[in-house]
Amino acid sequence: MVLGSRTLLAERARQLGLNVELDPYLPGAPARGQQAGRLQVLDVPLASPCVAGRLDTANARHLLDRATDGCVSGEFAAMVTAPVQKSVINDAGIPFTGHTEYLATRTGAAHPVMLLAADSLRVALATTHLPLRAVSDAITGTLLDTTLRILDDDVRRLWGISRPRIAVCGLNPHAGESGHLGTEDRDVIQPAIERARARGMLVDGPIPADTVFVPRALSNYDVVLAMFHDQGLPVLKHAGFGNAVNVTLGLPIVRTSVDHGTAFDIAWQGTADVSSLVQAVTLAVKLCAR
Repeated sequence: MVLGSRTLLAERARQLGLNVELDPYLPGAPARGQQAGRLQVLDVPLASPCVAGRLDTANARHLLDRATDGCVSGEFAAMVTAPVQKSVINDAGIPFTGHTEYLATRTGAAHPVMLLAADSLRVALATTHLPLRAVSDAITGTLLDTTLRILDDDVRRLWGISRPRIAVCGLNPHAGESGHLGTEDRDVIQPAIERARARGMLVDGPIPADTVFVPRALSNYDVVLAMFHDQGLPVLKHAGFGNAVNVTLGLPIVRTSVDHGTAFDIAWQGTADVSSLVQAVTLAVKLCAR
């Protein structure tokens, strides 16, 4: 089922020459399997007409609240989100740093964790959408303790791995070189790893990022915890772009998403690669079943 503007979907289908029947979603009706050429739509009209590839703050009131509430209540089994342009949401006066943070607030989750998965490679983030100069201050013992606990719990729960092997990246080059290239690895990250081990987790680190992402090293781990967004995600996207899925851990619902942005330059032309969206839906179904 798709949550969005039925009028817009019908218009885009006509522009692309797609023969798709849009059926209304009826709350409370028995669930039915997806059929080729038919799409259930929970209609949420636009505030103003949509021009493909053009940002409009009038339409920035996103659809997350309805989707989230439906997942929390059990009406929906999972949520799969498409990419959004965060700036237009912010320009509309909505405090929004990303789906991950918004969904956590909406569901009352204290600590969401972003994880991207591409086949057997899984990379989680200790911090998400922060300026690089703010990352060091954000990485605290409390943050790492909570992140490692959620990572261990949810990889067990969602992927069925009984004892996940977790590699923790260092923050600084060479993981700080014994304090000569920064003290965060020695004073904050290492003690958090030791506390996680004391709780029975299989955790190694801090490991320099340019070492842990070597294929031979990766084969020893089920998931890697990177310290910041652009430490871990470029590697994962290089390895599996179009095949990677964003999963939010630490929520009371299942939520997946694509691994890419909005691609406004090719909007509605029918040339965008839909592989990541297909993978996000497929993984959401698997995680629900588990």
